[in-house]
This record gives sequence, structure tokens and C-alpha cells, in this order.
Amino acid sequence: MTSARFLVVLDADSTLIRNEVIELLADEAGRREEVQAATEAAMRGEVDFATSLRSRVAALEGVPVSAFARVRARIEPTPGAQTLTAAVHERGGVVGVVSGGFHEILDSVAPELGVDRWRANRLDVSDGTLTGRVAGEIVDAAAKASSLLEWAAELGVAPRATIAIGDGANDLQMMAAAGLGLAFNAKPAVRAAASLVIGPQNLAEVIALLP
Repeated sequence: MTSARFLVVLDADSTLIRNEVIELLADEAGRREEVQAATEAAMRGEVDFATSLRSRVAALEGVPVSAFARVRARIEPTPGAQTLTAAVHERGGVVGVVSGGFHEILDSVAPELGVDRWRANRLDVSDGTLTGRVAGEIVDAAAKASSLLEWAAELGVAPRATIAIGDGANDLQMMAAAGLGLAFNAKPAVRAAASLVIGPQNLAEVIALLP
């Protein structure tokens, strides 16, 4: 079993990367504005995340899987992302990402940015197009928190030696479970609940807080 000195777990959309992937996918269906409004409501905590995700994914029905490559090409890493992951590794830490987004995009983006492990939702596909459904269990707020704690246990890291970084209501349980919960590019409710708020939208600002 791999061990680590500490564990840093980030949200993906609007945290590790600057984009909201579901909005980029919605572009492919010509339904970005509708999905964007629903995403913002979910991140503010105004609606249940799983219910919101299912409704937003339904808007993607009929999008071809060839769209994934176009979406991946539009992904913008958050400034400082690779600087942070390199610094974590230099100090003997591990970087995880747990996302309400999608493996179809994260599976290529995460390793490129130095992430060691990640978990996200999967989109159901039939005959080369999206069915408008999520495949399997939805990664919601509870799943984010349990992923952080499971990974910490696997790595022999005490919960107090974990850092969680997120921006939306879906990250609050994960941030509460961590030794240090950081609000990054965050909604007001998340800033209010965080241990610390990172002001500049640059993940390198987190390095000073690493153990």
C-alpha cells in the first residue's frame, strides 16, 4: 500500500480547471444557457445536486461521443494547478480529485495536471451518442466526503492531514471532513463555511498552506 504524508483533494470544474464541463457539452447540444443556469443554482446549494445533475445530463441526449475530443480541447487548467501538484509531490503528498463532472473528460485532464487519483460521474452511451442519463451512482456531496476519507485511510493519512479545495455547495461535506477546507473561486455559502478563503484565482496560493 502506498503511503503519504498528507492528502490534497480538489473539486474539478471551476477549481482544478476553469471550465464547467457540462456547459461545454451542452454547447454541443445547443443548450448551454439552460444548463448554465441550472449549474449555478446547484453550486449555490439552491437545488439538490443529484436531481440537478440528472436534469442537466438529460439536456445532453443525442450528443455524439465525438464531442468529448472537442470539449477536451477547450479545457483550461486553472493557473497554478501543475505548480501546486508538483509542490504536493515534492513534500510527500498525494493529489486527488473528486468531481461531480465526468470521467470521460477527467481521465485525460487529471494525469496531465499531475493528479494521482480521481473519481467522477460517467455518462451513459448508446450507439455512439449520449442517452441523457448518468451511468451508475452519482458523485454527490456525500460521495466527495467519503472519497476523501477513503483515500486518506488507504494512504495512512490522518483526516487532520487532509486538505479539501472546492467552490460549490457540493464541496461543503468534503471540506468539513478535511483537516483544512479551502474555498477557491467559491460561492458565498462556501466561503462562509471554509477554514480559509483563497482570494486570487491561482492554485499556487495553496502551496504556503501545505504541511
